[in-house]
Amino acid sequence: MGMRRAVPRPDGGPEASDDPSPPVYQLPESFDEFYAREYAGLVRLALVLSGSRHAAEDLAQDALLAAYRDWSRLVQPLAWTRRVVANMAASAVRRRVVEVRVLARLAVRRDEVVQELPAEDEEFWAAVRSLPKRQGQMVALYYLEDCSVAEIAAILDCAEGTVRATLHKGRAALARRLRVADREEP
Repeated sequence: MGMRRAVPRPDGGPEASDDPSPPVYQLPESFDEFYAREYAGLVRLALVLSGSRHAAEDLAQDALLAAYRDWSRLVQPLAWTRRVVANMAASAVRRRVVEVRVLARLAVRRDEVVQELPAEDEEFWAAVRSLPKRQGQMVALYYLEDCSVAEIAAILDCAEGTVRATLHKGRAALARRLRVADREEP
């Protein structure tokens, strides 16, 4: 059996034993005490780094959860937890910057604003929304997006016969609700 090199603890405590398992340090306090004392400071740090109170609270909670999981292995829990908050805040800021850039690119590329549906069609689309989910999806794709039966089948991952039958049932239900005759077949 090989001997492991004894490593002194950073706080000057006794050296680790020759036991091959990782050293477990006795922390001077419980996690609950640490949490109660350090939570507000970690939120402040995250707030300064992220710029968002809501994000700061989430970051502090996530860092403290990570600390709780590794509590018995942490030598300097405050320094470790602050580093986790700082790293997570930097990642969150980078993610927000990327999101803003993508949204800005999309806004520039947008040719027209999405138009509201005509008021005279509102009763029809309200009736479509009242249909069972699959019927409503197929009717909307067929009439609003002008998709063919084959396209609807591909979009909703079903057979063309299923699309035809479901459209037929959907149109019949709409005709009853709107009190009109069903005249068109796909």
